[in-house]
Amino acid sequence: MPISTIFEWYRQLDVQELASRDGEHIVQRSASIEVAARWIDVVKSVYSRGSSPALIALGKLRLTTDLAIQASSRPQVYRRWFSVILNIPSAREPVRFTLKYRLSANHTWMWINEHSNLEDGELYFQPQTPPKDLVNYLKDCSDDFSVNQIDSETPHTQLWSLTTPVKAAVGKASGVTDTSLGTPRSFGRWFSLVRIWSPWLAPRHGQAEFSPTEDAVLSSFLRFDGLHLVLLALSGVDEVLTVFKPDGHGNVIAHSRNDSTEAGQARVLAAVGTTFNAALAAVMYHARNVVRGYDTTSQKVKEEMKTALEKDVKAEWMENWYDGLTYCTWNALGQNLHEQRIFDALDILKEKGVQITNLIIDDNWQSLDNQGQSQFKRGWTEFEANKEGFPNGLKHTATTIRDKHPNIQHIAVWHALLGYWGGVSPTGSIAKNYKTREVRKSKGLAGGTMTVVDEEDVPRMYNDFYRFLLASGIDSVKTDAQFFLDLMDDADDRRSFMKTYQDAWTIASLRYFSIKAISCMSQIPQILFHTQLPTNKPRLMVRNSDDFFPDRSDVPSSHPFHIFTNALNALLTSHLNVLPDWDMFQTSHPYSSFHAAARCISGGPIYITDTPGQHFLPLIQSMTAPTIRKTTRILRPNSIGKCIEAGVYTPYESLRFLKIGTYHTGSSADYGASILGVFNVSEQPLSELVALRDFEGIVKEEARKYIIRAHPSGEVSPPMNADSVFPQVNLALDPKGWGILTAYPLYTTTADASSSSERETNIAVLGLIGKMTGAAAVVGTPRFEERGLEIVRINVVVKVLGVLGLYVSTLPSADTLHDHTMVLIRDRPTPAHTIKVAENNDKVLEIDVETAWKEMGLKAGWGNEVEVDVIMR
Repeated sequence: MPISTIFEWYRQLDVQELASRDGEHIVQRSASIEVAARWIDVVKSVYSRGSSPALIALGKLRLTTDLAIQASSRPQVYRRWFSVILNIPSAREPVRFTLKYRLSANHTWMWINEHSNLEDGELYFQPQTPPKDLVNYLKDCSDDFSVNQIDSETPHTQLWSLTTPVKAAVGKASGVTDTSLGTPRSFGRWFSLVRIWSPWLAPRHGQAEFSPTEDAVLSSFLRFDGLHLVLLALSGVDEVLTVFKPDGHGNVIAHSRNDSTEAGQARVLAAVGTTFNAALAAVMYHARNVVRGYDTTSQKVKEEMKTALEKDVKAEWMENWYDGLTYCTWNALGQNLHEQRIFDALDILKEKGVQITNLIIDDNWQSLDNQGQSQFKRGWTEFEANKEGFPNGLKHTATTIRDKHPNIQHIAVWHALLGYWGGVSPTGSIAKNYKTREVRKSKGLAGGTMTVVDEEDVPRMYNDFYRFLLASGIDSVKTDAQFFLDLMDDADDRRSFMKTYQDAWTIASLRYFSIKAISCMSQIPQILFHTQLPTNKPRLMVRNSDDFFPDRSDVPSSHPFHIFTNALNALLTSHLNVLPDWDMFQTSHPYSSFHAAARCISGGPIYITDTPGQHFLPLIQSMTAPTIRKTTRILRPNSIGKCIEAGVYTPYESLRFLKIGTYHTGSSADYGASILGVFNVSEQPLSELVALRDFEGIVKEEARKYIIRAHPSGEVSPPMNADSVFPQVNLALDPKGWGILTAYPLYTTTADASSSSERETNIAVLGLIGKMTGAAAVVGTPRFEERGLEIVRINVVVKVLGVLGLYVSTLPSADTLHDHTMVLIRDRPTPAHTIKVAENNDKVLEIDVETAWKEMGLKAGWGNEVEVDVIMR
């Protein structure tokens, strides 16, 4: 059987079918070409590196009009899709391609890249047997590295561990060693996660020479043979911090800093795989094993973690803390924080019908010294809240909130890991009760010296502080400025405090709050690998990127880049034992729905920080739903959202959609909804075609069928086979535009919902209609039961109330629906008016579970879920 590949070109021509039938009427608008012709002459220019182009005619044109999310400023258009089968070159050299086209036989040929922003495409052909030795992937790797090939836990990957000595610290000066990993061989593109500054990671991309401008923690190279080389700088095992730097000549340098008085080791993991995700998984799985092997946690602490995992950390707090809608005071109330302003904001939320579950009292509640000075010059004086803003103490504030707003389950307060931005006050009660030490910070915005609680008293201070908070009605924390551990300049301070503060905070938050804690500004490598990677404790909520800045009107691109950064950072953080937090946002903001959609598919928490009274209720309602216990839940998929594989090497400036994939699984591996968020992060309208293979978790079996549903339009595609490569979705989005597509597996039965004849019926459970991630409302796996050829019973369990949607390919018409359909909740029929055919799709059944629950007078029992049975005759 000859080896071949299918070439597809997605973004070539927007074709508008006009009234003219002669095929000659041509309309040109902006950068897109819209023609009435039903066939277009198109050829493809294919050429290997260094060779002359060859022209190949494309295959038969296919027209896709099945599903569309349109930009408001553009007309309804059709996209045409062309394909051709190419023989793979015997030498498997990479191939570049472009296209030339003409609108009719009377027009001249034109190169597509001369009339659009499209660059040449590239085809890479993977070898049947990848090279085995690391020297085939890294040229001139230093002999100082000890290289060991190890067994990978990930299929279709190869894995190596590289270690090299690092100089010992001398006095207060850390030991620094630079060792060359050499030049990655034969690659076309690279992607890195870099330290844009000490606390945060962000993506960087490039071609040809490796040249990030910041230190990298993770770097990946797409080779000309289609393989992916992933390099991971591993830190946090001992006292060594390692990052990657370029040397200006294409080499990757392992730059290592050792704070120990003994010589240390730099550790680098390298993996090669047929996909980026497989190679990344290989290095991350082994990194966890390495960290576990060097675990210095005391046996007492390990036992406490084990007990908490087995007994204390229960499903109830996870549900409230992870899945409750949260309100944060930071952007909402500003830095002039006062308890009355908090009370007023909560009263307004209640009046507007916004029912939150969690409250975060952010910065500026603490008692501090040096009033009026920079936050970096102010130190923490005592545990109690400041008397200016909280005259009756923190306990009074928390008690008042809980009395007036019983819907608020958890109240968190903000604090810095070292106390405050300026540490602790040398003259306050904290300094009097605990041993302190002055530390020197590296130069910069937060440079200088500050006082901190000394190593031996850190665990006692955290125990006392969190005991005070718990007694005051505070049951969770947001612990910020954790990167200050890495700002310490002197080796002895770094050695003393790096793990001491991490471990003391982790244990105290676990002991007092069941680890209901948010770790913020903590993407320093030592914390990533020491605290966030191990799985010996409950999953921690961790900020995933730099802040949401609502007032950056001078830089509107900061909002799309915020989403882009989170999606790419999640490639790494999804492998940590954390729940990535994409930060708070405001629902009344030019980019509000853009941020909201991203938070919904992130798989993480949702916080709003609206100015009191400025709440966009329809947007909030599209993210949340009420429970039968009258609380509010966000609809969070149970997988972490991240950039899809095809977008890993796509730069922010590329004029391509950002695609974020996630997956919501049932109790059975056989069922799950795949969710794809699509975002236009550019400053101009864009259009693309999306195929089923762009979705995560699709079971690629020929017999398996899916449909795709779009939000917010509600459009549904026809059924398609899982192995189909034909793109089913047209996407055209303006700047700030977004869409959420969900692919649902179909259950196929011969029971006909509209007649007694025997024919195939396809059914999919859509989750809640009108919600961004409504599929996440479904609990477990829907059950389908056939009774002969005429009856099918569908059992669905949902965790919230709303309008449940079912796709039924043979759904009866609205006139005969109730003759063929019955819906039961708790074995009682629901009111007839709560069941209807969707107005925008005659194959979608809508069941208003929320209205039915209320009108039937149902009450919550021992469970938190609603079981719905749909019987179709």
